[in-house]
Amino acid sequence: QVRLVESGGGLVQAGGSLRLSCAASGDIVRINEMGWYRRAPGKQRELVATLTTGGNTNYAASVKGRFTVSRTNAKDAVYLQMNSLKPEDTAVYYCSVKLPVFPFGAWGQGTQVTVSS
Repeated sequence: QVRLVESGGGLVQAGGSLRLSCAASGDIVRINEMGWYRRAPGKQRELVATLTTGGNTNYAASVKGRFTVSRTNAKDAVYLQMNSLKPEDTAVYYCSVKLPVFPFGAWGQGTQVTVSS
């Protein structure tokens, strides 16, 4: 089992920056992917950015060039640096990891990001 705790959300003006952090604990050695998803009001949860243990990244087209995902070598934390924020980035952001064995993944509780225009 892996436990995830996010922090760093808040209210920011358009054009500003925020850095989200996610602390991972438990069976972190088995993690093979870490990343971030978000759910905007009235929408489904969507991928924001992921990073595999091999170093491969995947970004949503809407955040490419503005957001950067990174992690510690120990896989005990994953970060999301968000620059040039837009009102449409307003959402609850969830930290997520994938595992090769049951339960195959874990989710954090979410952190609210609100971007005002």
